[in-house]
Amino acid sequence: MFTGIVEELGSVRARDGGKFEFNAKTVVEDAGLGDSIAVNGVCVTVTACGDDWFAVDAVDETLARSSLDDLRVGDPVNLERPVRLQDRLGGHIVQGHVDGIGVLRHEAPDLSVRCEPSLLKYMVEKGSVTIDGISLTLVSVDGEGFTVAVIPHTVEVTTLGHRREGDKVNLEVDVLAKYVERLLTGQTVI
Repeated sequence: MFTGIVEELGSVRARDGGKFEFNAKTVVEDAGLGDSIAVNGVCVTVTACGDDWFAVDAVDETLARSSLDDLRVGDPVNLERPVRLQDRLGGHIVQGHVDGIGVLRHEAPDLSVRCEPSLLKYMVEKGSVTIDGISLTLVSVDGEGFTVAVIPHTVEVTTLGHRREGDKVNLEVDVLAKYVERLLTGQTVI
């Protein structure tokens, strides 16, 4: 579980298909094999690491459901380690499981994202959404997407400062909304 508070802006060091290496300093301080790290909001497993880098494997499902497949060497990425029980929960509960890909309609600070209507039903004004692993507060929701206000600090220390109109972003809706929907609709697993 993550909080959506980005710890550092890393970059793609190397890539071979679904095998990635990322430059990082903070998130590798206590990282070990098998640990989870969120990369642009995608929970991945560390397969190797050094003093200033770590490696992961992204399976086909991950590449198909996220924007990781668009990453190239040198691209910036948002990085976050999982929350520890004694940590503050500064953002909201984030699983690192991408629900869909959005496309920027307008850049930060008045960030606007177009997304599938199936995701919009989980969004409410002043609710939470995760964009590329960043916990943000929804300003408005319309029939084609949503807007969030982004403070200058977040633009400076995350990938949002590099995103332009038309760029793809990873989206994770509030997991609590999905559970409430399931309970209210009486969905059962057979």
